[in-house]
Amino acid sequence: MNFERPVDRRGSDSTKWRKYQGRDILPLWVADMDFRSPEAVVAALAARVEHGVFGYASAGPGVVEATCQWLEKRHGWRIEPDWLVWLPGLVTGINVSCRAVAASGEAVLSMTPVYPPFLKAPGFHDQRLLRVPLHRDNGRWVWHRDELEAAITADTRLLLLCSPHNPTGRVYRREELLELGEIAERHDLIICSDEIHADLVLDQSCRHLPTASLSPELAARTITLMAPSKTFNLAGLYCSYAVISDPALRARFTRAMAGIVPHVNLMGYVAGEAAYRGGEDWLAACLDYLRGNHQRLLAAVNACPGLMMTPVEATYLAWIDTREAGLADLAGFFEAAGLGLSDGRDFGGEGFVRLNFACHRDTLEAAIERLQNAWARR
Repeated sequence: MNFERPVDRRGSDSTKWRKYQGRDILPLWVADMDFRSPEAVVAALAARVEHGVFGYASAGPGVVEATCQWLEKRHGWRIEPDWLVWLPGLVTGINVSCRAVAASGEAVLSMTPVYPPFLKAPGFHDQRLLRVPLHRDNGRWVWHRDELEAAITADTRLLLLCSPHNPTGRVYRREELLELGEIAERHDLIICSDEIHADLVLDQSCRHLPTASLSPELAARTITLMAPSKTFNLAGLYCSYAVISDPALRARFTRAMAGIVPHVNLMGYVAGEAAYRGGEDWLAACLDYLRGNHQRLLAAVNACPGLMMTPVEATYLAWIDTREAGLADLAGFFEAAGLGLSDGRDFGGEGFVRLNFACHRDTLEAAIERLQNAWARR
């Protein structure tokens, strides 16, 4: 639980670090953390390896119980075990939702900027993607109701929601989610709510509210996607789940999975249960560390003329506005400065970059120095 002790991921199997292998570029792009996972997880995985038999696995009562207990304790959301549908990843869940809810030629709605798989998934199923822009109002990224309503067509079937939002870091409030639910009910839309960052709320004045927890009527039209992966840095173990309370909607979802969705990694089940049962102290310490990184980065970015970063309410991802500089090749500019960031164009946010600050403080300080020097020289 010592976040001050760096873990060297260079030369490992890390996708994040291998992208720039052999180059002096700090990788702050893909959303995983440079922190060692909770010791409860490491010990549980070691014990499972010692068992020595690695056949096909399914979700046992232990991981199901741990998941239900976690959601109730952390988010006040009491779910039934049979509402859980296990998945190898959240992106799989987004695509299954499109496949289950909308037919070929029908429309799927999302608010941009947003996590890139939201923008790609409808096209994989021959569906139309409808985009509604988020606006920065008084330091918060919000949708405008009139634009949202105007974008919905007669053949719109699914609304893809990211809550907490990636990349802007918003934690949506109760009134915002209820407004979205009212719109969905009036237009008979299903909501697929990606809540993978639910446990990573940095702003202590905010609380994540699962969309489906707000009313039985809203729950009946919501597919909630969650995982222990972002919370406890377990992404490479591939264990996620959907929570779907409505039996008919759950049946549509599982039918859409048939023949194309592989089983969850057995180590993912082990790690997920161990994290939910024994990772709470680790998470509290992790959040404290991330809050420190966030405050340091926020002050440094906003001290650079022509750069702007809004406070991050949740996630460990900063959404930085560089539009004032008018740079044509953002990714190239920052790579030349020794920083590997995510280009906002992939999120539908031209002129922005996303920076992952879930790293050791020394790495962050080096990144800030490179950013400030490059910006001063531009």
